[in-house]
Amino acid sequence: MLVRPLTSSDVDRRRLLVAATLLLSIGALPARTALATFGLDDVAAKAQQLAQEPFQAAKDQVPEWMLKMDYDQWRDIRFRPDHALWQHEHLPFQVQFFHPGLYYDRTIAMNVIDAHGVHHVPFSSNDFDYGKNEFASQIPQDIGYAGFRIHAPIKTPKYYDEVIVFLGASYFRSLGKHEIFGASARGLAIDTAESTGEEFPYFTEYWLVQPASNAHALTVYALLDSPSITGAYRFVIQPGDQTMVDVDVRLFSRRDIRKLGIAPLTSMFFFGENTTRSFDNFRPEIHDSDGLMIENGTGEWLWRPLDNPRTLQLNGFQLHDPKGFGLVQRDRDFDHYQDLETRQEIRPSIWIAPRGDWGDGRVELVQIPTKKDINDNIVAYWVPARLPRSGEPLEFSYTMYWYGDDLTRPPGGRVVATRREPGSHDGAYRFVIDFAGRKLDRLPADSGLRGLVTVAGGDDAGELLDQHVIKNPVTGGWRLSFQVKPKTDKPLELRAFLEKGGSALTETWTYGVLP
Repeated sequence: MLVRPLTSSDVDRRRLLVAATLLLSIGALPARTALATFGLDDVAAKAQQLAQEPFQAAKDQVPEWMLKMDYDQWRDIRFRPDHALWQHEHLPFQVQFFHPGLYYDRTIAMNVIDAHGVHHVPFSSNDFDYGKNEFASQIPQDIGYAGFRIHAPIKTPKYYDEVIVFLGASYFRSLGKHEIFGASARGLAIDTAESTGEEFPYFTEYWLVQPASNAHALTVYALLDSPSITGAYRFVIQPGDQTMVDVDVRLFSRRDIRKLGIAPLTSMFFFGENTTRSFDNFRPEIHDSDGLMIENGTGEWLWRPLDNPRTLQLNGFQLHDPKGFGLVQRDRDFDHYQDLETRQEIRPSIWIAPRGDWGDGRVELVQIPTKKDINDNIVAYWVPARLPRSGEPLEFSYTMYWYGDDLTRPPGGRVVATRREPGSHDGAYRFVIDFAGRKLDRLPADSGLRGLVTVAGGDDAGELLDQHVIKNPVTGGWRLSFQVKPKTDKPLELRAFLEKGGSALTETWTYGVLP
């Protein structure tokens, strides 16, 4: 829930309430149980205190020689599954850790919260199998972990699969029951796509709450730090067909921030059916996500196909109190990828559902040109219209869904393919958009569907030509095709949806035509 920035009076009242609650708890409960009342308020107190101090950049946490190991050396370091946290307690969750080195030059502090209190989890090289590497004896004994992953029996009752991974800066990634890892999320984005350069906050400390033997969810707390801001996070992780993660955040700024990205998502789009290619590749498409989906506060759903642009592309969708947004992998047909190794047709979609009123702001989409499919070049996040000033706290909450496909998002017809080519008119582009949906597909060919296509800026910006809608007899869906001829040398924004009798039957397709 995103609420008004907290005042100093609010903070003082919260401190008094927390202190009073703790005193009552200590007086009413056994001592060792009272120690386990650690929660988000405690992490927030640490974050607020940290924000009042100068930022201390982490230095020399990992020896230089460990950062120079190659990828194969780092990958050959494996955590021993029989050393997993809670493995011997037979709990519904287990935790394994990542070794620092290579790209991971920072370590994290790990803690466990149980009925006896809060306990530090020390690093131990005995937890790892170093494979062919011969430097195990040189690893500093107290170096710390680079990150961790949570396992649970999500696919079968007896095997503990990876469910969510926290590794690198404030990055984490998860999946649903039938997916493999793909797109990622971050705790926070600061000054993304700004000329001043992006600032990357880090999670520096975590607290894992030991679950009960019948628990369906696991709670993780995290402390975030950066030159501009600190933060306290609570993640409640519930694995399933769609893995749900409830996120509650309290931020404390050290200085004024130019742009704040809330609930940021990161993915890869190399090329798709809408991309003009100048190179050979045996795969028809390569992407972890193929569109940005938005549900605005008025009931309209938007679909923005992703692309790999020639230059950096930045688009903002102004909204009041959004109902959701996400990076979606909608194309689930293996034949469209033909990649037996990456299996991009089973990469997860990520949907952000705000809790509470997020007010005014915009969903921002950043598309970065890339020449390789190993680069995450797509970023999406929410930018609140009002940013906190230096010293002001800020709160927000949301639920994340990591899933394969969900026909309720959107509830009506959806875009399943976007294709483009040079038009038959000089200087024009032809667009072919396929729509599908359970109710939409049942409509007969003579239903009188109409495509409503608009050009931002009207006739002065671009001319619409040859527009028509037909039933697709092969797929059962509907196809909208049209040509548009730009009249200026500026980017052209298009919108389109199918309607009947004045009622929209589909989400709204949006697209940007670059000059």
